[in-house]
Amino acid sequence: MIETQAIKESIDDFLARQTADVERVVREAAAAEITPRFRQLAEDDVVQKSGPHDLVTVADRLAEEHLTRELTALLPGSVVVGEEAVHADPARYDAIAGDAPVWIVDPVDGTRQFVHGDPGFCTLVALALDGVVLASWTYAPALDEFATAVRGKGATLNGTPLRAGSPEPGRPLTVATSHPDFTTDDQKRALLGLTAEGFAARPCGSAGLEYLAIARGALDAVAFSWELAWDHAAGLLLVEEAGGAHRTREGVPFAITGGNALPFTAARDEATARRVAGVLAGGV
Repeated sequence: MIETQAIKESIDDFLARQTADVERVVREAAAAEITPRFRQLAEDDVVQKSGPHDLVTVADRLAEEHLTRELTALLPGSVVVGEEAVHADPARYDAIAGDAPVWIVDPVDGTRQFVHGDPGFCTLVALALDGVVLASWTYAPALDEFATAVRGKGATLNGTPLRAGSPEPGRPLTVATSHPDFTTDDQKRALLGLTAEGFAARPCGSAGLEYLAIARGALDAVAFSWELAWDHAAGLLLVEEAGGAHRTREGVPFAITGGNALPFTAARDEATARRVAGVLAGGV
């Protein structure tokens, strides 16, 4: 317990002094490995992992290597859980529940959009300890948007504070939902409730940018059916620090360590999160 407290105090000190250094590293990784390849990918730069909607590019791999090297140098003793490294060695994912500070990295969130020349992609980085996300960085280089959140300190977009606010009363809730390829039959039935009157559902794009849309009040909620931490850790903290909330089908907050009742939701405020979670659980 004493050692854990010392690590927590060390991270608090790190965040007080070096949040801007993390932003610099994220920007540099994107500038070196991602943006030069945007709309410039060769055919052999893109590989399917598990299907046509699960792609990886040379930009994903090289950006993750860059972030892994530089982030662990910024915070000695930290480890990285990155999407591409875990794809190569699934055991790496266990570090999220480990004792060391962990950087959770998605080098190109929205790879499908990136491959198709759509600017709706971003780089996601979160710093967590003991299963709690302490800070996050969301960078959409093609849109020139950079969002940062620090637990208990708020969230900003390009330096301006973010507030999610609440949905307009009487208007259908706008909800971005999981792509059907990533849902079970049970999850499809749960998500079907969001097509009822009172909701305006659409398929989700980049998870990180959907979370940013909630944090800035441009989207009311999301409903996702998978729990891989690199897609959610950064955005969930961004939503929380902008005044929003998240809930699983069981009505409890989403845990980045896993074991969540899916689908789950994140929303602009607590009432909306509970309303969507109720629908996902089979309520009204």
